[in-house]
Amino acid sequence: MLDTIVSLVVCAGLLVYLVYAMLRPERF
Repeated sequence: MLDTIVSLVVCAGLLVYLVYAMLRPERF
């Protein structure tokens, strides 16, 4: 169960990072 929670957190973090990168393209 802990592995599933960690996987969900990692996936959520990647999604947030991608959305942030798309909203702030000037920083990349």
